[in-house]
Amino acid sequence: MTQIQISELRPGSTNAIQHTSSSEAGWQRQGKLWSNLKELCDLLRIPAAPAVTDEEFLFQHVQFKTGQRIHTIGQPFDTLFIVHSGFLKTVLIDEYGNEQVLSFPMKGDLFGVDGIHTKRYSSEAVALSNCDLILLPFKKFTALGRSYIELEHAMYTVMSRELVREQSMVSMLGALSAEARVARFLVSLSERFAEMGYSSKLFNLRMTRHEIGSYLGLTLETVSRTLSAFNEIGLISVDQRSIGIKDVDSLRTLRRLPPSSSRSKAAGKRAREAAARTATTEVSKEWTPIAAV
Repeated sequence: MTQIQISELRPGSTNAIQHTSSSEAGWQRQGKLWSNLKELCDLLRIPAAPAVTDEEFLFQHVQFKTGQRIHTIGQPFDTLFIVHSGFLKTVLIDEYGNEQVLSFPMKGDLFGVDGIHTKRYSSEAVALSNCDLILLPFKKFTALGRSYIELEHAMYTVMSRELVREQSMVSMLGALSAEARVARFLVSLSERFAEMGYSSKLFNLRMTRHEIGSYLGLTLETVSRTLSAFNEIGLISVDQRSIGIKDVDSLRTLRRLPPSSSRSKAAGKRAREAAARTATTEVSKEWTPIAAV
């Protein structure tokens, strides 16, 4: 478990972060370790903060390696976390050690909010890749809110945004088929990658298929079988963890997959059409017109 104790967050403070476990401690990067309030607002996609000096409100960056825990269930709450880069998962863990994935925080997402009510985190956050996180001490957040009402309202908007996303997931789990859940998940990832400025058509899954299944309420086998079926009918391309989105509109509206026999016929037809196009291309390359004499 990694416990982070935060002192006054200002440059030059050598004891800004202390870790109880060197084996799981986050590592600081070289170079820029602090963000000002405007950079924080830009990252969270909220209106620019009121005019304050850069030195008045600065927020520290902390890095975590793949597999490290940012906070654990029951750990005392004192900090919110903003993802500057990287991918994470938040999970609940039952008494038998079984995980239930709650979310996959990415760039611009805020997490740790579940600790506000009881003053202890009710979930665990784990890095799925090397991550750069910005620390937002809750006392500093409340102090900012008292000074700048507009900023406080904007931050509540961010929290509400996360709540709406979770509610949408709960609604989806109760109303959609397994195939539709996977399809909507891929569409959601595509849209979020676009928001971050990355390709919405080709991206790598940072989470395992087992973790996707836990998030969607499906088994590993169902997720794998559905991704293969989507690949078979031409909605996506799959290369290990690399996903190519070929027909986002069909994914967005998909309710159920067609029967396997229909999928096989459609796949065969596409293969024949692709072979015909290849043959036509080869013939056109070999054919050379004879100049008139």
